[in-house]
Amino acid sequence: MGADHVRHLGAAVDLRAGRVCGNGRKRPRQHCEAEAGAVAVRKVPAERIALEPPVAARLPGSLSVRPDRDAKVDRDVFRGPRARAGGREQEQREGHTKEGTHSVETRLAAVSLRGKRILLTGGAGFIATTLARRLVDGNEIVAVDNLHRDALSGTELADHPNFTFHQGDVLDLALMQELARGATHVIHCAAIAGVDTVRESPVRTMRVNLIGTYNVLEAALGTRDSLERLIEFSTSEVFGTHAFNVREGAVTTIGTVGEARWTYAVSKLAGEHMAHAYHEELGLPAVSVRPFNVYGPGQIGGGAIRAFIEAALGGEDLVIHGDGSQIRAWCYVDDMVEALLLCLERPEAVGQSLNIGNARSAVTIHDLAQRIKRLTGCPGEIVFRPLHYADVELRIPNVEKAKELLGWESRVDLDEGLERTIAWYRTRALASA
Repeated sequence: MGADHVRHLGAAVDLRAGRVCGNGRKRPRQHCEAEAGAVAVRKVPAERIALEPPVAARLPGSLSVRPDRDAKVDRDVFRGPRARAGGREQEQREGHTKEGTHSVETRLAAVSLRGKRILLTGGAGFIATTLARRLVDGNEIVAVDNLHRDALSGTELADHPNFTFHQGDVLDLALMQELARGATHVIHCAAIAGVDTVRESPVRTMRVNLIGTYNVLEAALGTRDSLERLIEFSTSEVFGTHAFNVREGAVTTIGTVGEARWTYAVSKLAGEHMAHAYHEELGLPAVSVRPFNVYGPGQIGGGAIRAFIEAALGGEDLVIHGDGSQIRAWCYVDDMVEALLLCLERPEAVGQSLNIGNARSAVTIHDLAQRIKRLTGCPGEIVFRPLHYADVELRIPNVEKAKELLGWESRVDLDEGLERTIAWYRTRALASA
């Protein structure tokens, strides 16, 4: 390719300044990709740059409006944790309400993170990049990812002066410790996910999700003097094949031993137990979130919604694996991000596991395909293929705990979320045409 290679796996690629930090030499603005155990650095082809669709109108009362990218960043915000403590306490006092009630003012105080240093593992992923856009104008974001999935390239986030990207792996404990140093918040999104990927690589799934989570917890423990919060991602799959109106205290299940699909749920459940242990025994301010089928603009990797939309926009048939009677509750990504923001700031979240999902958006897979076919005007048919692996038949959360503790509830219902998501994929397809 004629591109320089950075031989140190932990080398930091600063996308905003266009330099490889591992050796200190300046380069033009570049894009990184993993290649034969090294980091290949090359310019981004113009055709790779995807246009972002206009920000969709938010629901009344929603706090998920993204800050103006051109807004001036307050350069005074990057102060030490002690200097910020007074302001944080004042925010908490102003946002205090009686137990069980949560006003709009409370939520505003809860998401007013400013001047923080936030480490984001899996920082090039779908949820992580959506969250980073909400935080980057007022905080220093340090993202790390091995780019197995890349939702970052070609976005405006990569060029933001407060955003630094490091290509690396959560299996590298020394790198995690280095990047976590001085962090006020750690958000651990990195994991092996997706049914097909998990079934193909169960050993890798266990290694990354178990050892990677341990490494992040150890790195967070090493910076506990500055650490205010750690979010660890678990999964709704800890509830097994049948999960209706499940609360956080419901019995979890590990699935059938020998079925590769369940290595994901087992590894994530173990990570959740580790996060709670580090909180109870070592005082780490950790919170675990259990996402229920998150979707939306920017989604990469697997998932029924992405597969259906891409097929529909291509005029192809929508393929359902199984009989389509499987039921899922779909959570729009902006709602997920709102919950994460509250978990980052609200003290009530510490030590908790929280279901995050939208029970109002529960439909069968067949109904989901029909909705997407209708919303896209797809001429293709809905067809069925055999299912050759264990599947989840029913998954609907109870999110009362998040509502009671944090004042959070989902706002975007399924058709509206699908319309926004379809618009993003349509714009993306036009940009790459």
